[in-house]
Amino acid sequence: MKLLIYTDGWARFNPGPAGIGVFIADENGKPLERRHKYLGIATNNQAEYQWALHGIRRGIELGATEIELRMDSNLVIEQLSGNFKIKNPELKIIFSEIQELLRNWTGKIQYIHIRRELNKEADRLSNVAMDEGTK
Repeated sequence: MKLLIYTDGWARFNPGPAGIGVFIADENGKPLERRHKYLGIATNNQAEYQWALHGIRRGIELGATEIELRMDSNLVIEQLSGNFKIKNPELKIIFSEIQELLRNWTGKIQYIHIRRELNKEADRLSNVAMDEGTK
């Protein structure tokens, strides 16, 4: 089963209150799941990486044999793809967790950069998380 996983995470004031959101659809675009989570204080990149990790993990839990991880952060997509180096020590830790998760999975993953306007639902969910967490 192929899943399309749209993720977004960001922090207000960077660093600041951060939220993450994920929208999971089947390969035809039919919505399967929406999730969000407040992270506390984090940077934009920490939030993006956290939800890449959570999105991949959830896709595997749902039984995906193929995942298209779609994000509007070109930097994170390029780093996950191995095209850009990761300098931040905290991001390296999350990257290692993602790599470990993928080593124990027999499926295929693609990292796809999308324009922000194509990631509206994941963005909306990350805002919901921040709003809930800062009340």
